[in-house]
Amino acid sequence: MTFSVASPQDPAFESWLETQLRHSASAMLSSISPISIVKHRPGFGQTVRPMAGAIVASPVLADYNPDPDYFFHWFRDSAVVIDALRLLYAEGLVSDEALQHLRDFTHFSLELNCLDGRAAAAVEDRSACVAPELLQYLREDHDLAKAFGDLVTAETRVNPDGTLDVCRWNRPQHDGAPLRALALLRWAAGGHLDAPLLAEVSKLIRFDLDFTLRYWREPSYDIWEEELGHHYYTLRVSGAALAEGAAWLEGLGDTALAQRCRDESQAVLRLLDDYWVDERDGAAHGYYRSRALVNGRPGPKALDIAVILSAIHSLGTETAHGPADPRMQATLVRLDALFDAAYPINHGRGAGLGAAMGRYGGDVYYSGGAYYFSTLGAAEFCFRAAAAAGGDARHWFKRGDAYLATVRAYTPAGGELSEQFDQRSGAQTSAKQLAWSHAAFISCVSARRVAAAACEASR
Repeated sequence: MTFSVASPQDPAFESWLETQLRHSASAMLSSISPISIVKHRPGFGQTVRPMAGAIVASPVLADYNPDPDYFFHWFRDSAVVIDALRLLYAEGLVSDEALQHLRDFTHFSLELNCLDGRAAAAVEDRSACVAPELLQYLREDHDLAKAFGDLVTAETRVNPDGTLDVCRWNRPQHDGAPLRALALLRWAAGGHLDAPLLAEVSKLIRFDLDFTLRYWREPSYDIWEEELGHHYYTLRVSGAALAEGAAWLEGLGDTALAQRCRDESQAVLRLLDDYWVDERDGAAHGYYRSRALVNGRPGPKALDIAVILSAIHSLGTETAHGPADPRMQATLVRLDALFDAAYPINHGRGAGLGAAMGRYGGDVYYSGGAYYFSTLGAAEFCFRAAAAAGGDARHWFKRGDAYLATVRAYTPAGGELSEQFDQRSGAQTSAKQLAWSHAAFISCVSARRVAAAACEASR
């Protein structure tokens, strides 16, 4: 399944961007507070009725038949979505309902801190309501009992009705809190929050900064929830949250905590410098590896799009480890070459089309193919680089548009964005209407507008 694509320079491309932006805004909103949707998991004896403020990864109900069940509130995904909602609000595409969504999200998130897995684990014979064939997926008591206090935020995901996930899953994951802090700090900086909402948001920011201070040095699972170790993505967003949090705390007069956050942020950046793999002399020949596994062995996922995503999700003021970093740009070059060679849909593609981007080499999840948020993330990275590039801005802008043109080529007229599109046919696969895919489109278009202004200024 392929679609024709016009030149990114013609009016049809600009028109498509505006149309798809509205599609993505509407689709993403359907994942926020989906209180009209009821999810039944009869095999686990569950009926899930979402609460206001929950954000599901996909509002399309599925049960691995064949699409995955993504009707959960992921800490990471929800932070990406609430940040994209801020962009829609700032650009007038969503009215004051955005502020109510933020209010509900903040309240829901704070309430999650009251969960206690010890009580859930103590329920006698809690496996009685689980179908025999699903017992292998039921979370063990000792693991469930770990989920209390601030460790609830390391849970990776919860049910959107505000209860703990009882499925076996790879935990802990430490990227959710710093990502949420970054999103909320940007909301707070916008100056649109009334006093009660700002107070609630500030309480959650402080919680997330404290969590990040406590756990950034500890091993956790990667962004894909697959390998335990120390991960570039998690470290990068943690460092950014602490740096941005330090500036915020300084403005509030909390100088001692601000200095602690600042010191820890610098420690993160120093550690990330060691993630550079120098293949030859010079920044153009190497890449930032994505992980350091706890057992010390090298992993096949060292070259991973998560590194690029960390640059656009962090958006700090420093050049190092951001889109203007030559080493980060070299990492994108390596990833582009990897997926260009690996995916049949990239072979012989037309002029003006960038490579469809995946996660890492050898991926086998569903189609093991291209991801919308990976390809959009590469595009946004280029636009962010263009905004900082000065005389080279137009080069980066053109590269970003090439990735966007590929997204257009594999997006149906209705604007639906799944998690993946197949590496051979381009057909959409995995979870339908993925909120992260739509959020990635929203943030990419926003970055493109900033880059366009930079290109005009460099003329």
